[in-house]
Amino acid sequence: RTVADEKTCMQFSIRRPKLPSSETHPEESLYRRLDVAAWLRHLNALGQVEEEYKLRQAIFFGGIDVSIRGEVWPFLLRYYSHESTSEEREALRVQKRKEYAEIQQKRLSMTPEEHRAFWRNVQFTVDKDVVRTDRSNQFFRGEGNPNVESMRRILLNYAVYNPAIGYSQGMSDLVAPILAEVLDESDTFWCFVGLMQNTIFVSSPRDEDMEKQLLYLRELLRLTHPRFYQHLVSLGEDGLQMLFCHRWLLLCFKREFPEAEALRIWEACWAHYQTDYFHLFICVAIVAIYGDDVIEQQLATDQMLLHFGNLAMHMNGELVLRKARSLLYQFRLLPRIPCSLHDLCKLCGSGMWDSGYMPAVECTGQHPGSESCPYGGTAETPSPKPPREGRKGPKTPREGFGFRR
Repeated sequence: RTVADEKTCMQFSIRRPKLPSSETHPEESLYRRLDVAAWLRHLNALGQVEEEYKLRQAIFFGGIDVSIRGEVWPFLLRYYSHESTSEEREALRVQKRKEYAEIQQKRLSMTPEEHRAFWRNVQFTVDKDVVRTDRSNQFFRGEGNPNVESMRRILLNYAVYNPAIGYSQGMSDLVAPILAEVLDESDTFWCFVGLMQNTIFVSSPRDEDMEKQLLYLRELLRLTHPRFYQHLVSLGEDGLQMLFCHRWLLLCFKREFPEAEALRIWEACWAHYQTDYFHLFICVAIVAIYGDDVIEQQLATDQMLLHFGNLAMHMNGELVLRKARSLLYQFRLLPRIPCSLHDLCKLCGSGMWDSGYMPAVECTGQHPGSESCPYGGTAETPSPKPPREGRKGPKTPREGFGFRR
């Protein structure tokens, strides 16, 4: 800290950390980026993906070469089924183009009253957002760019297709990279539909959605980074709201990393390899690598927000990915997990726990109105401790989950 003109200023240093080999996933160096040749090896003569799990594994560790993203992303976003043949996918595209045209026609056929309501609730915000989304990207650069209008139509049509969700600020940030890679407007629309329907990676500002994400993230931090979690507890409710990570979740790290690194993170999350919640392990990895100053300087809530905000575009995305994969690996090795993280594994497909192994579930006791743990968790009886004298401080989180930082 430096004092100047009777004002206290906080100085933050951006470190260039390294990840020791002992803290990396043991399979980290086994996979290269999925290029054309490797992609074709995953397809049989009919164009079907033969072993979906192995493909997801390869993408999770190695990512996808830029040249084939437009072909592979529709599989990750569940527009194409892995069992579909090349011929079936072409037929699907024809059918989906017709459906997309019908959705657009429905929007264009609104009554004047419907259109006024739609403009007020959706179109006004979409029109403001699309003209300032990814304009530095060559694909959207320049005045009168038809790709910007294409993005606008996709978002407006999606609000008609799914009025329950409509449009929220930030959706343009999700559509733009997909359109820039997939290139076709109809295909991009249906990829976006798949993204919104089938992945937990996307959150929304609605309280129940964000709170669910934050609940899991708090528990993961309690498990993996107890010192940082205890600092949040000491800050009270404001600290536990973790405002510093809301943008990470809402915009899927797009504002935190250069585009190339952000899209690698997207692909790792879309792979749904061993968990549907890999984006939360990304959050924990950021805290583990770049959060030491928060603890050392005992930063307040607003200072913590400033600290992580200043890190935007200065963090190493590949390092964060490697750390997140390591954290997931360690999580899978735990002999037991708190019941608060039970649902973290609930929606996972085959492969989350090898050989049918599931860790024991330990009840945290946080079940209002319930006499027993709904997940069948067992509670460990803590040994009695003598009461501490003096002012009552924040409750210390229970330890017992061995986790290497």
